[in-house]
Amino acid sequence: MSAYIQVPVARLEPAALQNLLEEYASRDGTDYGELELTLAEKVGNLRRQLQTMELCLLYHLETEEWDLLPADQAERLLQEP
Repeated sequence: MSAYIQVPVARLEPAALQNLLEEYASRDGTDYGELELTLAEKVGNLRRQLQTMELCLLYHLETEEWDLLPADQAERLLQEP
């Protein structure tokens, strides 16, 4: 069994999802290229990528940490024994 589970973002309270996306968008090392985007723009981009399933929200059962990952990378982690 994988140590990761995928969290359906539709099941999160809107405020919880907003806080999660803001925290992720403001992490050190999060690079958005040459253009400097506002926090609202970053959050909007992340929200769109979650809706189109380009990104997945994963939760690690042992460390109790979460992360947003590209769908292909998330799928690999979910398949690990």
